[in-house]
Amino acid sequence: MKLVVIIATLGRGSQLCRLLSHLQRQTQPPDEVVVSAPDATHVELPETSCFPVSLVFGKKGSCVQRNSALDHTSGRFDVVTFFDDDFVPADDYLERVTRAFEEHDDWAVVMGRVVKDGAVNAGLDWHDAMLALHQSEQEPPPQPEVVDHLGAYGCNMSIRAARIGKLRFDERLVLYGWQEDIDFSSQLRSCGRVVAVNTIRGIHLGIKTGRVSGERFGYSQIVNPVYLIKKGTMPATFALPLMARNVAANLVRSVRPESYIDRRGRLRGNILAMLHVLTGRIEPEYVLDMGRIRHPGDPHS
Repeated sequence: MKLVVIIATLGRGSQLCRLLSHLQRQTQPPDEVVVSAPDATHVELPETSCFPVSLVFGKKGSCVQRNSALDHTSGRFDVVTFFDDDFVPADDYLERVTRAFEEHDDWAVVMGRVVKDGAVNAGLDWHDAMLALHQSEQEPPPQPEVVDHLGAYGCNMSIRAARIGKLRFDERLVLYGWQEDIDFSSQLRSCGRVVAVNTIRGIHLGIKTGRVSGERFGYSQIVNPVYLIKKGTMPATFALPLMARNVAANLVRSVRPESYIDRRGRLRGNILAMLHVLTGRIEPEYVLDMGRIRHPGDPHS
């Protein structure tokens, strides 16, 4: 099977370079890596590489950048693997992904187990990731487990290319594209299983730079799931608890917010989004019109 890795990146050139160097340790290297960025200023490449690296430039936003890469790779590969630029795969990640698709014709989407996820805290550095991967290798191998999911976690998801066809990420989910991974991958359940495999491992650093402002992200936390409910790609039983958890977290923690999250900005975005939804205005792209407001200690603005 021919496998391509797609990495959409923004403002993280040094991290991208480190990831591309790390991918050369794969027991089964990718046949190609496609880096999608707004322009060359966002890209740093290692001096040498054991696999070809293609660059695709265009509009900014996770969905449109991933779509540009999909158009570039269309018809040339059997497996498409999406990595966030701050995801660090175990050295056997791609080998295990390829084997999974070879052994299971009914699998459309495969995601690995995130051993540690910096997205839920202040984030991890490269040393943290290497240490966590090493520790996971020293532990007794887990009993292989496959779990079906509504959709995949976009920081690491692989798709049987033949199932993609003309399907693309929804570009109305602009900028950070909150929940674009669920929207895209859940549509593939009609042609195969969407599974998580615990023997495929990696670390998500959860780097906080390169993301959108607190207000914009908070707005997307509400409007995007509502939009996807209407679209039919996210059931209300999944979306409503997701929104409730986010609003509750932003409300409670806005009293004493973490230094790395603009909770108050997110809460303002939540409230504005709820007002818009109540008036029937469900426009994910509205965040493009929101003024960029900076607040002390807001690393996202």
